[in-house]
Amino acid sequence: MNIIESIQNGVIKGIKALYGADIVADQVTMNSTRKEFEGDYTVVAFPFTRIARKKPGQIAEELGEYLVREVEAIESYNVIKGFLNLSLSDAFWRAFLGEMYQDEAYGKHAPNGQKVMVEFSSPNTNKPLHLGHIRNILLGWSTSRIMEAAGYEVFRVQVVNDRGIAICKSMLAWQKYGQGATPESAGEKGDHFVGDYYVLFEKKLQEEYKAWQQTGPAREIFEQQSENGQSEEAFFKAFKNTYFNEYSRLGAEAKEMLLQWEAGKEETISLWKQMNAWVYQGFDETYRRLGVEFDKLYFESDTYLLGKDAIQKGLDNGIFYKKEDGSVWIGLTDAGLDHKLVLRSDGTSVYITQDIGTAQKRYQDFGVDKMVYVVADEQNYHFQALFEILKRLGEPYADGLYHLSYGMVNLPTGKMKSREGTVVDADDLIAEVVEEARANTVERDTISGLTKEQQEEVIRQIAMAALKFFIIKVQPRKRMVFDPKESVDLQGQTGPYVQNAYVRVQSVLRKGGEQDLSPAAGYRKLEPQEKEMLNMIYSFPGLIQLAAQEYDPSGIANFCYDLAKAYHRFYHDHSILNAPTAEARAFRLQLSRAVANVLHQGMNLLGIEMPERM
Repeated sequence: MNIIESIQNGVIKGIKALYGADIVADQVTMNSTRKEFEGDYTVVAFPFTRIARKKPGQIAEELGEYLVREVEAIESYNVIKGFLNLSLSDAFWRAFLGEMYQDEAYGKHAPNGQKVMVEFSSPNTNKPLHLGHIRNILLGWSTSRIMEAAGYEVFRVQVVNDRGIAICKSMLAWQKYGQGATPESAGEKGDHFVGDYYVLFEKKLQEEYKAWQQTGPAREIFEQQSENGQSEEAFFKAFKNTYFNEYSRLGAEAKEMLLQWEAGKEETISLWKQMNAWVYQGFDETYRRLGVEFDKLYFESDTYLLGKDAIQKGLDNGIFYKKEDGSVWIGLTDAGLDHKLVLRSDGTSVYITQDIGTAQKRYQDFGVDKMVYVVADEQNYHFQALFEILKRLGEPYADGLYHLSYGMVNLPTGKMKSREGTVVDADDLIAEVVEEARANTVERDTISGLTKEQQEEVIRQIAMAALKFFIIKVQPRKRMVFDPKESVDLQGQTGPYVQNAYVRVQSVLRKGGEQDLSPAAGYRKLEPQEKEMLNMIYSFPGLIQLAAQEYDPSGIANFCYDLAKAYHRFYHDHSILNAPTAEARAFRLQLSRAVANVLHQGMNLLGIEMPERM
């Protein structure tokens, strides 16, 4: 039984003994005591006024006296307006630290027998991974690691969007303008190489469109279809998609290539496989730099036909309905949604059809209890509809579906658009953060004694911590701005700041050497800052469970920052190796080791490595 359960049980027995009433644990409201008040845990007395027929302050006083008398770990209490603040004994904290300070896996929970699938990244093969993908990948990876630590068996997957008109644009541009070039001959990563041809296609299309706007047919269309007072610029901007679909030579060629792909034409399929292979090589290199991997890849070229059997079954069972044109729909108005198309009149799938079939396929593959989809907030409505449909289809995992929705991430310079070739690629951003970390490290001159190879490894670890922590610390649903320079600041709320606390502990432990820490049991009077850190460490397993329940890694990131900040402050205010007594020295070395273990474990959940020196 942990201390929270002990206090809850004490309150339950206290209410029975003092007021003759029976309550359950859910009726005991408890929180960590706010920093401005003395105490470790706070019990709210207001809910017991009807039971006791007394004022909250009096109840808190009576309950506090009872708990100090009956619960061994509670040493003292104070009451602030009906809030009962409880202080735990130094003996409790000494015993807790003595049990856990060497446990490098502290915080991890035993397997709970449940399986969860986390889908993240899921890029298109017509361009490189970019800044938005980085947030997606880091949220997915850290969430999956937190779920593992909370006791789940986790499967990491992605759906690679490897088909469609966008991919054909890249293929056509390479075919027309590539002159047989390869990533090797161009000296580029494969995903950047293919992405360049996607940008080139858009450039050529713009040139074609601009020239067409000066022709007679274009002038005639403008005169017939433009609204009163509408400028040519505004009209042709809105007309671009229609031009691509109905008038463009390049558009016609791209659509013809898509038809050839769907028909399985050997030449087209061969080109598609080659260009996708180039992209996958590039993706894999970026994933390695980010330190992520997947258990299974699904490809849209395989999944785009899935789901039709489920639609037919739903039709037979009255879940879907068919319109006169043959299209199939579902009415979701009773769930606060609208009527959703699930199959076109020509029998072809829409995205939600594929997603239904893919979810069923994944359940067959893994037998999961939960599925977590890491997808930007533009798709909120899509996932509301998908989850409601899967629920109505009676899928066994329907209650375990979750959309980890996240907001847009920008740089200080603002938004970026991939079609104009101004998107910030993931590799370029990583390189920029590495250079910021290098400049910061050189300026401080703290690792010049290491070999060149060791220096580069430290710089890499600092840079990746800067990138990952800065993004993960923000609650996923919030939009954010990533500032590479700010991310490496050793004085800010950053990954390197947390790493520096860990490095500081390692330095203390190295200087302390191997020694007997058993005198720590004789350390009698704990400092408030020592209790503060122990309280934080004690909360860590619960924070892992909470982060898993809420699918939100930001809580772990901010916990690591708070613990690092507390240790930096303690290090500044109190001597460790030159503590006034042998007992204090041993206790503080135990505490330092515990802090290091928890920081290492917490940052590891975020995919962040901890250097020994920096």
